[in-house]
Amino acid sequence: MTAPPQVPAGVPVLIAGGGPAGLAAALELAHHGIASLVVEPRTTVDADRPRAKTTNARTMTHLRRWGIADRLRAAAPLPVSYAQDVVFCSTLLGREVFRFTDAFQLSALRPAPHPEHGQQVPQPVVEEVLREAVRASAAAQLLLGARVTGLGQDGDGVAVRVGTADGAMHTVRARYVLGCDGSSGVVRPAVGARYEGGSGARPNLSVLFRAPGLAERVPSGPAVQHWVLAPGAAGLVGRADLADTWWAILQGVDDPASVDVPAALRALVGDPRLDPEVVATDPWTARMLLADRYRAGRVLLVGDAAHLNPPWGGHGYNTCVGDAVNVAWKLAGVLQGWAGEDLLDSYEAERRPVAARTIADAAANDRFLATAWADARLGADGADADALRARTAIALEAKRSEFHSLGLVLGYSYASSPVVVDDGSPLPKEDPVQYSPSARPGCLLPHRWLRDGSSVYDRLGRGFTLLAVGDAPADPAEVVRASSPGPSGAVPLDVVRLGEQDLEPGSAPLPESWEAPLLLVRPDQHVAWRGDRLADHAPALLRAVGR
Repeated sequence: MTAPPQVPAGVPVLIAGGGPAGLAAALELAHHGIASLVVEPRTTVDADRPRAKTTNARTMTHLRRWGIADRLRAAAPLPVSYAQDVVFCSTLLGREVFRFTDAFQLSALRPAPHPEHGQQVPQPVVEEVLREAVRASAAAQLLLGARVTGLGQDGDGVAVRVGTADGAMHTVRARYVLGCDGSSGVVRPAVGARYEGGSGARPNLSVLFRAPGLAERVPSGPAVQHWVLAPGAAGLVGRADLADTWWAILQGVDDPASVDVPAALRALVGDPRLDPEVVATDPWTARMLLADRYRAGRVLLVGDAAHLNPPWGGHGYNTCVGDAVNVAWKLAGVLQGWAGEDLLDSYEAERRPVAARTIADAAANDRFLATAWADARLGADGADADALRARTAIALEAKRSEFHSLGLVLGYSYASSPVVVDDGSPLPKEDPVQYSPSARPGCLLPHRWLRDGSSVYDRLGRGFTLLAVGDAPADPAEVVRASSPGPSGAVPLDVVRLGEQDLEPGSAPLPESWEAPLLLVRPDQHVAWRGDRLADHAPALLRAVGR
């Protein structure tokens, strides 16, 4: 007989929901030595509903900080080397119309503006890897088969009601609560937040199916996704593994319940004799929703509880992980005493605009689904069909930001944040496709590879890092004194000196890249301040931690 789960009476941080956002928050808190309890109703992860499939370069970089990036790659059914392109075609077995190469930050070459490639991997695999990392953590506890049913807060903390699978009800006292329980959870309504926005015009139907021998018959070769432009069967199809399992999305279906799924798959593939084994179906509608606020006292909303966006571009769960990292390092600072309570207010100020921008780009792509270009003539022979394919290829450029979105993935800025020191320099132009690396305060530290093969990110500390370039003054003793301004606790601060001798041969000089000899970098690798006088870093550090 299985023993009932142990529910602690109290914990520094209770995380309602153990999807990607909740698990990432627990790992980031553990990275800073903060204990947490993750309460998740699902005892197992449903492998038959892959949902999100793209782990972008930024999320992979967070996994690198936690030491599990290689673990996720090893668990992924499709290695990056298998495919990097997105192909548009008349049917899966028909004519190729257009392709986007090196999509989703996938490439056979070593990346330059980031230390990690993207990775195509189903969300259930991601969750299993994150669950295992949480279980292995000395700080985080994963409570499966339990759910948060309500909460109430006072000046000292939050009383959270937790129901377990045995029918028992528990009250857990937490200093803070992270609402990672998605769109149907209890935390968002409990704090009075509400979604604003809308939904896609028509529902979609995801399908997982098996089709032995199909991969060898595809004339356009391996691809991350095939977008099929067939009338009545427009949508996406791709391999779920290197065996015979595939996934498909039938876009813009009027009534998912009435779809003849095998017939739709035959039309999508372009083979009337195909006999697919349907494993699972999953109807869904694209949502473009943003919560009107992210915080109420000691309760903060994270991930899908704060925003929902269409999957086009693969930004959904990646944005959730970005939220989790941002809020968790700040909570660690407050709980450890080196950050002020006001630091938590910067979470919404920084992450809500990122969600709004991401939703806007995904919503724009939601208006250009495969149905917009579906035409039976795309698979025909002859000059007229050739001309139509050429025109369609030009029109498909409208979807470039869906597959080449480094500007969204790396180019967001926290320049207007109350805990970033504005230096008055111009902000890089916002562009969802083009990423313009900049060390302007608020931006992600521009990545550089070092002579020893490591990333500059690998040199950063777990807390704040003062990067000193070349001969910049950075006396460690003076820096440490400045990071200990009061009795509340010293700000964790490492000093890292880099010179041209540390860079790979042929690299651009660091002063040219970062435009200052001194940079204060936050735990999340964003620049909080830059300058040329060491004395200026101390007040900048105080501001960066909400003090």
